Amino acid sequence: MKIIVVGCGKVGLALVEQLLKDKHEITVIDKNSQRLKTALANHDVMTYAGDGTSYTTLRTAGIASADLMIAVMNSDEMNLLCSVIAKKAGNCKTIARVRNPVYTSEHEFLRRELDISMIFNPELTAAMKISRIFNFPYASKIEVFSKRMVELIHFKVKSDSKLCNLTLMDIRAKFSCNVLVCTVQRGEEVFIPTGNFKLQADDMVSIMGSRADTHEFFRAFGVGMKKLPDAMIVGGGKIGYYLAKSLIDSGIKVKIIDSDPVRCEQLADELPEADIICGDGTDKNLIMEEGLLSTSGFAALTSIDEENILLSLYVRSKISSKVVTKVNRISYEDVIERLDLDTIVNPNIVSTELVAQFVRSMQHTMDCDIETYRAINDGKAEALEFVVKEGAKVIGIPLMELKRRNNVLISCIIRKNKVIIPGGQDAIEAGDSVIIVNTLKDIYNIDDILA
Repeated sequence: MKIIVVGCGKVGLALVEQLLKDKHEITVIDKNSQRLKTALANHDVMTYAGDGTSYTTLRTAGIASADLMIAVMNSDEMNLLCSVIAKKAGNCKTIARVRNPVYTSEHEFLRRELDISMIFNPELTAAMKISRIFNFPYASKIEVFSKRMVELIHFKVKSDSKLCNLTLMDIRAKFSCNVLVCTVQRGEEVFIPTGNFKLQADDMVSIMGSRADTHEFFRAFGVGMKKLPDAMIVGGGKIGYYLAKSLIDSGIKVKIIDSDPVRCEQLADELPEADIICGDGTDKNLIMEEGLLSTSGFAALTSIDEENILLSLYVRSKISSKVVTKVNRISYEDVIERLDLDTIVNPNIVSTELVAQFVRSMQHTMDCDIETYRAINDGKAEALEFVVKEGAKVIGIPLMELKRRNNVLISCIIRKNKVIIPGGQDAIEAGDSVIIVNTLKDIYNIDDILA
């Protein structure tokens, strides 16, 4: 597809890199010509130096023939205006990044009234991911599908876990767990495992099932399901605010530490239920005084990646609680992954996943629609949800007889609001929502899974 990205900051660059991997034709607009030249020197994209809110700039950059325009400039208002002008000038789909908390409750109104295809807030989405993890601390990541009826939960197998040295057949047969192991990441390699696959300590495993069944799975293996009673947040920026609000709403006590007195006053006014501490959250003496050793959850959310990483490493050395680290840079991802960090959240990656989901949905075929797209296992695999329409070749064939491509797993079927973890005798029907997990990255139609 022909896509125009307006804004070449961190999020814009991350989007460009992701969209190029998906082989789209990209044009990037930014006021700063030097930034365009430096950031995109090694990328096969068209660039145009100019004001993204200008009709003339958009027209010259090819908005008339574009399929999608994504506005990720620093100003929410400019992103909204750019989307409106792009829609009028080219009649393409539009996406706008809107980060101001003032607009959070108005996203749907703005999207509908301004005819914007999607509005996203990376900080809010990142905060919701962290909130789900604090409400379910054993998970490193939780994905939801089919209107939250189905969960895909990622977790690491600990050395003392009952799961160690169990085959996947044993899990279902001996423990009667109605979930499916979808992927196993062992080191750098990602597997779509078969029934004979044996789990090992430090494997990163993803399981899929209904909320009740996934929670029953963790209870069966002796893993606590209770949400954290309290959390300490260092950094009171947008993510810190959104996270604190979500945790408070779910009954978790929150303490926020921030070094900006003005910001602390704002947080105290907006979050009266939270304890607000004005001070340097990277000062180990301060966080000790504020009860680090008895804290159940910790989130390092300052604006500086290095501070978050070092702070998290220190906290991990002192407590065994859940620790979340915010990292904005993508360029050092390989190095960061080798550190002894618990859960890493990157708002830029959150953004690219959201946009990739939307773009894949735009590429649906006449036979089936992509309802949901998720990049998983550091982008080495993906989970896709399809709505199956009449005429699809997969309909009516028992899964044990369905000739599928390698590294493709039919992980869940949702039929009339019932979640089915499929076995060999189950068959797909028209109208089903079907979730497949694969490492192929070239599946756009449910029939593409066939060999």
